[in-house]
Amino acid sequence: MLSDWLDLTLNEHSTAVPEEGRIPFGRYRLLGPGMLELEPHSVGSHAHACILSAGIHGNETAPIELLGELLSMIEAGRLRLGAPLLIILGNIPAIQAGQRFLDTNLNRLFQRGIQQDGVEPDRARQLMRAVDGFYLRHSGLPPLHYDLHTAIRDSHYPRFVVEPYDENAVTDDAQWQWFAAADLQAVLHQHQHSWTFSHYSKHYHQAQSFTLELGKVAPFGDNDLTSLRLMLCLLSALVEGREPPSDRASRMAFFRVEHELMRNSAGFQLCFDDDTPNFSEFAPGERLAHDPSTGNFIVGDRPLAVVFPNANVEIGARAALLVVPSPPPTP
Repeated sequence: MLSDWLDLTLNEHSTAVPEEGRIPFGRYRLLGPGMLELEPHSVGSHAHACILSAGIHGNETAPIELLGELLSMIEAGRLRLGAPLLIILGNIPAIQAGQRFLDTNLNRLFQRGIQQDGVEPDRARQLMRAVDGFYLRHSGLPPLHYDLHTAIRDSHYPRFVVEPYDENAVTDDAQWQWFAAADLQAVLHQHQHSWTFSHYSKHYHQAQSFTLELGKVAPFGDNDLTSLRLMLCLLSALVEGREPPSDRASRMAFFRVEHELMRNSAGFQLCFDDDTPNFSEFAPGERLAHDPSTGNFIVGDRPLAVVFPNANVEIGARAALLVVPSPPPTP
């Protein structure tokens, strides 16, 4: 059943799957479209209440294939389920259409009390309720959420972590060590609330919660998952409720956000090539953007690197992050 659930959900045949049933070492329950909860018979000594989500942007397929492999391993008994697990497929219509989103970016809507109407706002509310219920049911375990993505462009660090901002939540040092062992190459510390899915779990539930960028966007079937073998090892350890492999956090490059470029009008443009990779650095004095309403953005006294540049975002949305190196956490 688990190995078919993803395909059946994306082909709108999820009703062909019984709403609940047995799996090796536990049980499963369907919470709604694209939401699958697994509960173990017994909990491992290092278990977390784990949420693994993918497809918040519909054209980011490698994480969905990675979760499919993980579910196949659980169903075959190759992994001993030892932690409660919520698997989420985010924007199902966008996944089916092979588009980033249909009407608006789902990954900017995870804030309680949002008033918008439409496909993506309705889905955000549904997913927030699912997260709230899951963490409430498993309140005796530390909450954890990895929201799995791929970037729309090349990157000097193809696999990297985005740590959401929250003034009241502290990241465990072990997380950096786990990510280093999983062959993630860089960490980006956010500087303010961003209302992404991973931010939701961190802000409202104090979860160890991150957005993980696992390569570049590609269609289903065109992803090379061999670069994610160590990431699969990390997810497998979490599924089994055991301590994941660790390595030195200093193996990764660390950055923090210095500035955001916003698209304030229809004439906004970025002043560098469309294929500029993430983490490309620009020297002082270089012009990075022009907006008719705000003028030019010029790099100041210190170099800035660009992450997630996209001039075609909605007006009022972020068009790029500008980042600077940051020291790694002390061991």
